[in-house]
Amino acid sequence: MLAYILIAIALVLVALGVIFGLVLPRSRSRRGAAEVVPPPVAGLAPVETLPAPVEPPSVAEAPAAVELEVPEPTAGRMRRLRARLARSQTALGRGLLTVLSRDKLDDDAWEEVEEALLTADVGVKSTTEIVDRLRTRTQVLGTRSQGELRALLADELVSALQPDMDRTLHTTRLADGPAVVMVVGVNGTGKTTTCGKLARVLVADGRTVLLGAADTFRAAAADQLQTWGSRVGAETVRGPEAGDPASVAFEAVKKGGELGVDAVLIDTAGRLHTKVGLMDELGKVKRVVEKHGPIDETLLVLDATTGQNGLTQARVFTEVADVTGVVLTKLDGTAKGGIVISVQRELGVPVKLIGLGEGADDLAPFDPEQFVDALLGD
Repeated sequence: MLAYILIAIALVLVALGVIFGLVLPRSRSRRGAAEVVPPPVAGLAPVETLPAPVEPPSVAEAPAAVELEVPEPTAGRMRRLRARLARSQTALGRGLLTVLSRDKLDDDAWEEVEEALLTADVGVKSTTEIVDRLRTRTQVLGTRSQGELRALLADELVSALQPDMDRTLHTTRLADGPAVVMVVGVNGTGKTTTCGKLARVLVADGRTVLLGAADTFRAAAADQLQTWGSRVGAETVRGPEAGDPASVAFEAVKKGGELGVDAVLIDTAGRLHTKVGLMDELGKVKRVVEKHGPIDETLLVLDATTGQNGLTQARVFTEVADVTGVVLTKLDGTAKGGIVISVQRELGVPVKLIGLGEGADDLAPFDPEQFVDALLGD
């Protein structure tokens, strides 16, 4: 009897064990499933490692539109010469006045006057004439005060600058189209910069301008000219690098006529006066442009610091391009102010514009009286 009872108990225990063995693993598997992190899917990064989305640039970060500049009026620019020509005053004006105001003006004194004028690049012929006239007038008038001597010297210098020469810039639109201005010169004279500054001069005087980047040989020339034009709202016509400059000049004049602008400024490539091929090409540009009509101005850009050497270059350009006016650059702070006299005498062409410095509005119409006044100082 006892044996049957033990067997029954054993069967019950076995049955309970089987039941618990089937139930417990399921509950454990349910609890474990909530804690398991599924493996990442191939090719996808875990959520927490994904980069943050890039925000679109704000309006403030976008490039701002070019704000047009208002060029300084040309009237009054020459008044700034007094400060810009400070060193010239010391070398030429004050030096001459010091010599002339001596108690005795002997031959040595007049030789010093000649030397000062020659050093200032006035030129041999002009210097001789100025000294001879000044010497005669001081002897006849018996002038001795510095004020009187300054007036006599100023009168002679102004006379040597030929104030009766026509310095008008022909940039007014004609009935059949815009005025055409061609800018020529040797490499390094500041030709492209001068062309850009001239655009500012014309805009300041109320004219509309279009620029032609016919300097296709220098890679940065067209970009430089376009930058100048964009500052004052002037459009620039340009061609491919190393392209035909005559074609660019032709299209610029054509475009200027279509837009109805007052003036078209054509910047040509800098060239040495000794390079026959380049000079012939400049003549070609001139001929092609003239298919639209005559060129109203051909401005030769000269570096004032080159002195008498620049005159040799200038003579060749006047033969090829029919130069109508000269722009003297780098005239500020140099003792070479007398080059204005030499250029006009040797070329028979008026100096129409002078560069006073590196500022955007440091190009001014040339006025002989104001120039001499600034050169001599107080």
